[in-house]
Amino acid sequence: MADPKEVKRLQTLAYEMRKKLITLCGHYEGIVHIGGDLSVTDLLIGLYHYGMKVDPKNIKAPTRDRFILSKGHAAVSMYIAMTLRGYFDFDEIMRTYGRLGSAFGEHPCKIQLPGVECSTGSLGQGLAIAVGLAFSARVKKETHRVFCMMGDGETCEGEVWEAANTAGSYKLGNLVGIVDRNKQLMTSFDGDYINLEPYADRWRAFNWNVIELDGHDMNSIVDAIDKIPPITNPKPTVLIAQTTKGRGVSYMEHQINWHAGSLSKEDTEKALADIEANYAKLGGGK
Repeated sequence: MADPKEVKRLQTLAYEMRKKLITLCGHYEGIVHIGGDLSVTDLLIGLYHYGMKVDPKNIKAPTRDRFILSKGHAAVSMYIAMTLRGYFDFDEIMRTYGRLGSAFGEHPCKIQLPGVECSTGSLGQGLAIAVGLAFSARVKKETHRVFCMMGDGETCEGEVWEAANTAGSYKLGNLVGIVDRNKQLMTSFDGDYINLEPYADRWRAFNWNVIELDGHDMNSIVDAIDKIPPITNPKPTVLIAQTTKGRGVSYMEHQINWHAGSLSKEDTEKALADIEANYAKLGGGK
């Protein structure tokens, strides 16, 4: 069972991350994919601050775990999770995000930003890249894991399932997929046009170890990470996290029009008040 003190620490980091996400979205004049950023907040905190073996002071350590953000439009959430770990300065993101030549683009770029393992944004490709990294690591007898975060909408892509089949066939126990299962696509809900169920069974059919969890409950996230088998396991693992797009902001949750957007001053104040209230319910706050 998860250590209560550790869970509290992670909850506080997730609270700080949500505040920074809303602050950036209210400051930036363009569009931020805020709905999906909020749905992966808790998961990214769990990964960067608990589950993954990484060191911001030695970002190229050969023993580091690799992370691929396949849903590249959630780049802001990854940047901020990394900022809270000590990789970057949040003020730099605020000053430069989305500008020409900025290291902090609307999608991550490994050339522009050290610490990013893979440039992503074209949905459906991340898992195939992660499979290649995991297979290479096994051949070289390296002991790190490869993590790949996907949106459930992108798993409509055939390449995802080709990669899943390959990973299961080659028994890549050093590969961990994470699915942000918020059941919302850009302009529709899961099932409106394409039915992904039975979702977990699809992964099992390709010989994956499946762990289902509440992607907003830090106890559940920590327990799921603790249940990931060792890299010698003959199956890759996928964490299917039930999430809510726009999580923590009342007027964004389950709303198609908040896949992406910008915030007025009034929107920003309301969102920050919601986040503060939700954190208080967890026993935090001032």
